[in-house]
Amino acid sequence: MKLKWYGQACFLITRSDGLRIVTDPYTPETAGYRPVTEEADLVIRSSDNDSFHCRADLIPGNPSVVTALDLARNGGECIEKGVHICAIEAMEALNHRFHEPDQNGMYRFEVDGMSIGHMGDMGNAFSDTQIDFFKGVDILLALAGGHPTIELDDLKTVIDAVRPRLIIPMHFRTLRVKLRNMLWIQSFLDYFDEKDVDFAFDEEVTLTRDSLPESMRVLVLDHA
Repeated sequence: MKLKWYGQACFLITRSDGLRIVTDPYTPETAGYRPVTEEADLVIRSSDNDSFHCRADLIPGNPSVVTALDLARNGGECIEKGVHICAIEAMEALNHRFHEPDQNGMYRFEVDGMSIGHMGDMGNAFSDTQIDFFKGVDILLALAGGHPTIELDDLKTVIDAVRPRLIIPMHFRTLRVKLRNMLWIQSFLDYFDEKDVDFAFDEEVTLTRDSLPESMRVLVLDHA
């Protein structure tokens, strides 16, 4: 599969047969990142009311839409466009500094024999149930910018418990994002030995199950 980071919590994941999945699409004018111009077959979003995470209507191609919060409240799993998706409820930071916190969903799904976990817009320490939900994922798309998403100490607790083979950070401060309250990526990388961190020097990488590292590593992508 190919995995491309557009910015914030938005990725384009292209399966080997060409099926395209977009996660948590944003409003470009609000977020600061460029519009997603590539067509998609499926959008998975953490909620339907957060302009930084929900804008399936802006994705070309008339994709099917799965809202993780709704899925978590209605059975917790589904198959859409041949993709197995599971979801669990989450909440923005209970001590959110800018507005009342909203509920959302975290989710995991399967692509080309690899399990991908997406942390949605989680803003708090994980419960044991939420940690168990992510156990077994091969690739974790991790919220790495601190408040108003999960604090980095709490995130490292999740990572140490889940032990994904590959961690791809998202939702951190860049020169493009308009939100200035998030942390730069170095704050997240300080939790790891530098020998366990790789830089893609690109916004897109090609991954196969055989190419995943045997032990946990961090891969930092550029934004599209």
